[in-house]
Amino acid sequence: MRDWIPPVLCLAAALASLLPAASARRSQDLHCGACRALVDELEWEIAQVDPKKTIQMGSFRINPDGSQSVVEVPYARSEAHLTELLERVCEKMKEYGERVDPSTHRKTYVRVISHDGTKMDLSGVKIDGDVASSLKFACESIAEEYEDELIEFLSHEAENVKDRLCSKRTDLCDHALHLPHDEL
Repeated sequence: MRDWIPPVLCLAAALASLLPAASARRSQDLHCGACRALVDELEWEIAQVDPKKTIQMGSFRINPDGSQSVVEVPYARSEAHLTELLERVCEKMKEYGERVDPSTHRKTYVRVISHDGTKMDLSGVKIDGDVASSLKFACESIAEEYEDELIEFLSHEAENVKDRLCSKRTDLCDHALHLPHDEL
């Protein structure tokens, strides 16, 4: 009976050492997916605003010469609009599901409800409350922690915001530069 105890202990120790790595990868996949989905949603919301709509920015104080330092900027990419979007955009995570790559076992997050009502391919997509809740929580954490960076990138029409923000600036996706993410 004593002969089987060391192999069992070795197996248990080996399995226990794998758990933190698997958990870390799941967390990294989740945060990367949440960041990419967050940027997708923000960019879609910005695109929905009438480009002619503007907002006045600057000081409303009257200068000694009687003029004001007020300028009109496009509303869609204004700090006021982006801040408003950041407060509510993570609610959209309930419209996402989880897809696991069968070969790499990496998780990606895809929309399960299209913005325009078109039929979507949901084969292999897990849709449940736990996925949506985890994604929403990760989204809220990212939006709070990286609010300044999000506003900085999105206030200008920058290219590759997802890669620049989620991979280069925050390292949330440093493992996944090659992972595809469905465009909205």
